[in-house]
Amino acid sequence: MAVAEKGVAERRTAIFNSGKNGHVSPGAFPTPQQVAQAAREITVPSPRQVIAANAERMKNSSEFEQSMVLNMGPQHPSTHGVLRLVVELEGEEVVQLAPDIGFLHTGIEKNMEAKTYQQALVMTERTDYLGPMINNLVYALAVEKLLDCPIPPRAQVGRVLLSELTRMNSYLVWLGTHALDLAAMSVFLYCFREREMLLDIFELVSGARMHTSYIRPGGLAWDFPKEFKETVQLFLNIFPSRIDEYEALLTDNPIWKERTVGVGKLNAVDAIALGASGANLRATGVPYDVRKLFPYSGYENYDFRLITGTEGDTYERYLVRIAEMRESVKIAQQALDNLPDGPYATSDRKIWPPPKEEITYSMESLIHHFKLWTEGFKPPKGDAYVGVESGRGELGCYIVSDGSNKPYRVHFRGPSFINLQALPHMAKGQVIGDLIAMLASLDPVLGEVDR
Repeated sequence: MAVAEKGVAERRTAIFNSGKNGHVSPGAFPTPQQVAQAAREITVPSPRQVIAANAERMKNSSEFEQSMVLNMGPQHPSTHGVLRLVVELEGEEVVQLAPDIGFLHTGIEKNMEAKTYQQALVMTERTDYLGPMINNLVYALAVEKLLDCPIPPRAQVGRVLLSELTRMNSYLVWLGTHALDLAAMSVFLYCFREREMLLDIFELVSGARMHTSYIRPGGLAWDFPKEFKETVQLFLNIFPSRIDEYEALLTDNPIWKERTVGVGKLNAVDAIALGASGANLRATGVPYDVRKLFPYSGYENYDFRLITGTEGDTYERYLVRIAEMRESVKIAQQALDNLPDGPYATSDRKIWPPPKEEITYSMESLIHHFKLWTEGFKPPKGDAYVGVESGRGELGCYIVSDGSNKPYRVHFRGPSFINLQALPHMAKGQVIGDLIAMLASLDPVLGEVDR
């Protein structure tokens, strides 16, 4: 186990005060030359390479008498899904490891090619099932970019509000399971207590607790119910004090610090070389947040801090996410206060069906309705990429259109898949007992890893 370092309070204060309202300081990013050099030096072995290297070492050297290969998963409860880690150990020290993925492969990207653009939406939330609204959003934005479709203000603000509620939902699952992995069961129960409130909001809005399909190309599926603002406000009033409870149990807890401080360090150069994003990247000191640097859905109009760390260890990944939950509350409150009246979807009848009452007296509206639900819309030929900030990092959606009513190709940049590459680099030289903490701090969702 790692020994708790001095200066934890100072680090926590620095993280809380980081960001300067999101103004990125020049020189905060490593140079391209540094990143290129790190990318050449970092290796991510395959499971077969780990097993072969261990066998070769044991055959040729008596120094590796305590060497062994351990299969962790794919049924291990601490892998947060069906993930297999092939770990080579020397005693308790990790010599190298390789993630073995694909056990949850569903072929979502290929299946989307056989669906219309509207039908394909429901598959997006089956990747990162802890962030359904954000997955809906990135797909909708990419399709809207192809269509050059304007979105009304009520839908834009509503999307931001729902995205931040989704981020809090995702972080609560991360914090609860991370704490449970390190034997802090009370935190797990408290996190899921608050998560129930969020799932109730999702159900109120969309009718579903997880697979919502609420944010759609063109706007929102339907308008918010009357009690929506009151229900969300109740949660936003309660949640900051609940975050204080989590911190009271963990942040200065000597056992928690013993298990996380100095564990799984990742520096900024290596993090960028490995393609890491989200809190895992920001904890290394790199001020990269898609909401700030490449704002979408009007995020440039919201006041929030870009949180960064310095050390890039498991403890700082925890601190960064805790601070970001507080920022999500701020953004959600601003969105709720400024939620305008008006339409919740585009008025372009070639993209969004007309209201039911309009169909009763307009033949043109009836034709639009019939064509949309039987054939779907047809974006012009071309391609579009959109990146958003999900609970795990930069979630990207790339769509190629051939001019038909079905996408020619859809590809998702899954941050869980890319962040998982950092685990072999982080774990080298650490003890096996800390591997659980490192994996949990990366916060992968295996549905997004395997797709």
